[in-house]
Amino acid sequence: METGTLISLGIYFIAMIGIGVYAYRQNEDTSSGYLLGGRKLSAPVTALSAGASDMSGWMLLGIPGAMYVSGASSLWIALGLCLGAWINYIIVAPRLRVYTELANDAITLPDYFENRFYDDSRSLRIIASVVIIVFFTLYTSSGIAAGGKLFESSFGFNYEVGLYITAGVVVCYTLFGGFMAVSLTDFVQGIIMFIALVMVPTVVIFELGGINNTLTILSETNENMLSLFVDAQTGAAVTFVGVVSLMSWGLGYFGQPHIIVRFMAISSIKEMPTARRIGMSWMIVSIFGAASTGIFGLAYMTSTGQALDDPETIFITLSQLLFHPLLGGFLLAAILAAIMSTISSQLLVTSSSLTRDVYVTFLDKDCSEHKQVVIGRICVALVAVVAIALAYNRDSNILTLVGNAWAGFGAAFGPLVLFSLLWKNMSRKAAIGGIVSGAATVLVWIYAPLGENGGSIYPELYAIIPGFIVSSIVIVAVSLLFPEKNDDVSSLFEKFADKYASENKK
Repeated sequence: METGTLISLGIYFIAMIGIGVYAYRQNEDTSSGYLLGGRKLSAPVTALSAGASDMSGWMLLGIPGAMYVSGASSLWIALGLCLGAWINYIIVAPRLRVYTELANDAITLPDYFENRFYDDSRSLRIIASVVIIVFFTLYTSSGIAAGGKLFESSFGFNYEVGLYITAGVVVCYTLFGGFMAVSLTDFVQGIIMFIALVMVPTVVIFELGGINNTLTILSETNENMLSLFVDAQTGAAVTFVGVVSLMSWGLGYFGQPHIIVRFMAISSIKEMPTARRIGMSWMIVSIFGAASTGIFGLAYMTSTGQALDDPETIFITLSQLLFHPLLGGFLLAAILAAIMSTISSQLLVTSSSLTRDVYVTFLDKDCSEHKQVVIGRICVALVAVVAIALAYNRDSNILTLVGNAWAGFGAAFGPLVLFSLLWKNMSRKAAIGGIVSGAATVLVWIYAPLGENGGSIYPELYAIIPGFIVSSIVIVAVSLLFPEKNDDVSSLFEKFADKYASENKK
């Protein structure tokens, strides 16, 4: 590896750990301080940390790879994600910030569900916690595995060494600095990703002699590369079901714990419009920068007569071909930033659930605030160890696991979050039914051998769609058929509605 690349990566790692130390010294020694940053995030940090924790390595690897192979028809997923993120900012973000504070200062999603429905049975908390702990541990391991493969393929390190470097740096700043460190590092990582995704396609266009020459090369390479409605790889028309399936990724935003927890932590809902403008601007530029990297990268490789074995490495290849090793190291750090920002967020959410929803709830109800912070740090280390052990299976399909987990969380929690914020008469039984039916539908849709040749039911349709629909139907049906009269629930919802209306007027 070039010396300049090593210097850039060294600076990046030192900066991330330094932020963790800073956050450790600034944090309040309370569970809210460690697990939710004391609800005092600024609008820019909220926006970029939400975006960076969302856009893992797939934005710098998966999207460019899809565009390299299939052309502009892959943009539908980007459009769906942008639309879903915008609706999330409009509907979920401000309401969840107000409601979680009123609901006994809930600092985790299971916390909120239990307090919102006054669930003395704890069943809602248990079910939600199990979903989060199991799926996020697997999700975290996929990110660590991606880091291991990046170190192996790009830096020449052993795969297992890459696992420990990736996890080690993330654990250092997450374990000591908690939510504040995760959010601040995500903010910096979001800036790195933004710069990289503007820089790479811009330099490619310059190298090819301008945008007109670049588009001409693409058209000559494959006349379908710039078509939204034809897959350039197969030449087949993109069907309506295909468009809906790709855009449905946007539905996942309403139920992703590691993303919506940022909305719970912002200092005030007055900051939400600013956060939305910053967050959406960052997302639109970044995601379309990633798409441009893939499709313009194809034009560059074609014009220079070079072959590319793995389309998903186009960002890495361009960073090595077009930039000085010092800048190349910065661009590779952008991939690590994307991977690490997501790992740290998922690691902390899982630790939060283990601490608040398992340890405090069932093992030590009188646990002090200081002890909760200590337990939270222990849980961060334990989850990381389990995730590393799972990541040793390097044959696991990372992108498939990420896609399935996104669908599972979106279907299990998305409808529940929306209905709980918007519908006064939603019941506790409906909440439980919504989680179980949404998650079960996704699992059956993906894994049950009910389709052709023993495959999935209808693989052309992304599993989040049937999962989201079934969960929503169950929530409405159970709430109407088995209504629950609870004056505390009604009173809390009315307080929420009044405070939300009041805060919006300020």
